[in-house]
Amino acid sequence: MLKRKKISVIGAGFTGATTAFMLAMKELGDVVLLDIPQMENPTKGKALDMLEAMPVIGSDVRIVGTANYEDTADSDLVIITAGIARKPGMSRDDLVNTNAGIVKSVTEQVVKYSPNTILIVLSNPVDAMTYVAHKASGFPKNRVIGQAGVLDTARFNTFVAEELGVSVEDVHGFVLGVHGDDMVPLVRYSNVAGVPLEKFLSKERIEEIVQRTRTGGGEIVSLLGNGSAYYAPAASLAQMAESILKDKRRLLPAIALLEGEFGYDNLFLGVPTILGANGIEKIVELELLPEEKAALDKSAESVRKVIQVVQS
Repeated sequence: MLKRKKISVIGAGFTGATTAFMLAMKELGDVVLLDIPQMENPTKGKALDMLEAMPVIGSDVRIVGTANYEDTADSDLVIITAGIARKPGMSRDDLVNTNAGIVKSVTEQVVKYSPNTILIVLSNPVDAMTYVAHKASGFPKNRVIGQAGVLDTARFNTFVAEELGVSVEDVHGFVLGVHGDDMVPLVRYSNVAGVPLEKFLSKERIEEIVQRTRTGGGEIVSLLGNGSAYYAPAASLAQMAESILKDKRRLLPAIALLEGEFGYDNLFLGVPTILGANGIEKIVELELLPEEKAALDKSAESVRKVIQVVQS
């Protein structure tokens, strides 16, 4: 008899809870939603509410809320969304160090009970937090993955589809690099049902879409007034989880540890990956034009600066 998959989501805020719900809707496995002891009852309440939705949706999974890491034991996949949002007056370095402490602590607890799991990190700044999780876990590089490129690519695809009035299913973009202002949407590799983007849009209009993609997270933050995006990040995590748990081997952008790929060494950066049962099955190197490589270099440098804050 096939053993049911088990997925633990650490952090039961908007993103964590929405991720748990999407994983359950996709029937990817039983879901454990965990938060700090002070939030145990609300976490249990969210999990129970989701569980009661399953008969309506037609998804046969178990969902539990907890504050006890023992409940996450033997997880096939653990998704880390825990961390704080940047508060007014807080420096970026303060945010980095606070979240690094949280991610380190969470990872150590997770690994204690699920030594063979695969980790996906969402906590911000995600490139640096993936580095922290990798270091704290002691896992091989294929089993520690950061989520950024799927979300950034989804935003790019959304804006292109809106601009052209076409189905978003036919828009295929690809965004590499850091999750932030220095991300690198690869326009040359982007297309609509195989037709290059340049056939539809002027360079100027494409550049405007690229800029909107770079500030996509900030656009939502300013509209919400309080908090940040969570539906699209959760959907992105669910897509990555599905590729891993079903061994679909989809080619998706993800934050991976580079050891020579793209000319970088010992650096976590968003690159094309094949995600399957072992986590990152392969990093796919692309031929880059000089200007594309220069943009990726700038992206890599911004990641290095944040990681230096963690290391100092």
